[in-house]
Amino acid sequence: MATEVLRLDGREVASYVWQPKAPASSSPRPFLHPVRTLAGRTVTDAVPDSHPHQFGIGVAFPDLDGVNFWGGRTFVTGHGPAWLDNHGSQRHERWLGRSETSLSHALRWLGPDDGLLLHERRTITCTPVDGPFHGAVWSLAVRTQLTNGAERALVMRSSAAKGRVGAGYGGFFWRGPNVTGAAVFSAAGEGVEPVHGRSAAWVAVAAPEWTLVFRPGDEDTAQDPWFVRARDYLGVGSCVAWAEPLVLEPGEAISRTVVVLVADGRLTAEDVARLAT
Repeated sequence: MATEVLRLDGREVASYVWQPKAPASSSPRPFLHPVRTLAGRTVTDAVPDSHPHQFGIGVAFPDLDGVNFWGGRTFVTGHGPAWLDNHGSQRHERWLGRSETSLSHALRWLGPDDGLLLHERRTITCTPVDGPFHGAVWSLAVRTQLTNGAERALVMRSSAAKGRVGAGYGGFFWRGPNVTGAAVFSAAGEGVEPVHGRSAAWVAVAAPEWTLVFRPGDEDTAQDPWFVRARDYLGVGSCVAWAEPLVLEPGEAISRTVVVLVADGRLTAEDVARLAT
């Protein structure tokens, strides 16, 4: 396993595992973990007992042309989740830039036969947040550009697009740590239901000692619905293909950016609304 450490003002705020060690059934892929507040509180989880194929913060799809890049079981229409020998992997190709506050690299998304499906350029950037929250909040931006590297059209599908109600995950995803007393609220209202499966200007998860605010970083991402889970575990994702499959023609590319504001302390909805704008 190989990692790069991201720092702000000399403090380690995130580790990026760019060469992971994971079983094929977990769809090995680069991820951020641990991600920490400026005071050192960890706000991610990886390889949890309940979902060992979930890794901190990363980018993954449950079904890309029949290949599972999410890990775990694959949802099969008319059958349900099933273990299939269809797991892909994301592999580092080369660095495009590295510093204490920014990482950029090229990746290849490969099927179980090592056939190329996607080229990716991923950029991760950490910046301090000034103003009234200076010293308590920092910003993590994850940008991905995905290009069809195959000689055929590729179809991206969430499990929801295949018939599993509410399972609209696929794209950016955050797996939160095991905490009690966490609350979810968003620009759409309090709780999971007002925002799950819908687009919103921001989504926040507030635990007793930290708050995370997720917001789209570009216009395309702003149109994508959010996947939000607070029962059994904490998870927030921005879904590229919730209701309908997304077709990428050969050579076609899409880009998405999600910004995460990482705060010490439990912020109020009013604090978050001010911070998010």
